[in-house]
Amino acid sequence: MYVLLERRIMNGHLKSLIGAVALSGALLAPIKIQARQDATPAPDNSKMNKRDRSTVEPTADQAKNNLSDREVMREIRNAVVSDKSLSTYGHNVKIISQHGKVTLKGPVNSDDEKHVIEQHARKVAGDENVTNELTVKHERSN
Repeated sequence: MYVLLERRIMNGHLKSLIGAVALSGALLAPIKIQARQDATPAPDNSKMNKRDRSTVEPTADQAKNNLSDREVMREIRNAVVSDKSLSTYGHNVKIISQHGKVTLKGPVNSDDEKHVIEQHARKVAGDENVTNELTVKHERSN
């Protein structure tokens, strides 16, 4: 009887040990997967961001805080975001208004997208008040 009891205890400890090892492996697996994901380079707009730091280039923080410029930027942003044909890049372009003059900046996926965003801005600000500095993003070949 004592031997049977001893075997059950040993089997219980063995099962616990096996369970602990399996659980440890399961907990470490996501760390390894995460490490592989981190190795993939993130999208990089550093070149454009450096260009936008230039003191002669208009940037969003230079936009005037008067009601008319804020309203122009809001109307253009609403039109761009509401246009479901545009990509995420298109929805996230920079729209800068200074004294009624609008500058569009940032990457877009195509010339068509660049033109559509410019048209949205022209409808709000007027044809003569829009400067289109949008750039077409070129996909990297693998």
